[in-house]
Amino acid sequence: MSIQQVIHHQRKLQACTRCEKMIPPVITGIPVFSNIMTVGQAPGIHEGKIGKPFGWTAGKTLFKWFTSIGVDEEHFRKHVYMAAVCRCFPGKNPKGSGDRVPDKQEIANCKVWLEKEYEIMQPKLIIPIGKLAISQYLTAKKLDQVVGQQFIIDTPLLQADVIPLPHPSGLSTWFNTEPGKTLLQDALSLIEQHKAWRVMIEDTH
Repeated sequence: MSIQQVIHHQRKLQACTRCEKMIPPVITGIPVFSNIMTVGQAPGIHEGKIGKPFGWTAGKTLFKWFTSIGVDEEHFRKHVYMAAVCRCFPGKNPKGSGDRVPDKQEIANCKVWLEKEYEIMQPKLIIPIGKLAISQYLTAKKLDQVVGQQFIIDTPLLQADVIPLPHPSGLSTWFNTEPGKTLLQDALSLIEQHKAWRVMIEDTH
């Protein structure tokens, strides 16, 4: 597998029009061939204008977390493949604040792209960010049941470690109060100690 396959994959992904309610453009990160993947929920309204995942307020918080364990935003984007459960903006939540949560069909439509990325990358570490992303890998009703722990996924399609993070949304207080504050630090420590992360840091210095 090679960077050319990543570029080809992203070109096809960026042309996707499977979901009627989703608002384009399709958002992808830099084409990176990496042993590490982050998986977010879906782009927000600002990511469409900026053209990159986690490009707004939540991203500032997320990259503060990663900077604290040795990798700043610029290096992170160049060395980690940034994916998501859905790649287009779902629109605002018609019943309240925040963005609409993608429906089951939209998630299924976009899962094809995610599975292709597993095939290309053969990732060793997956970092799902937020409840929707975490639910694609683990069954848990509450963040405190999974954040701060490391899990192993072993299927024909994917053999990787999974270390979940909470969503860095400004609407969330979970990671600023206990037990979330401590569990977030536990999760970041696990990421920092992971072999794939250590190799990536060595490659960036």
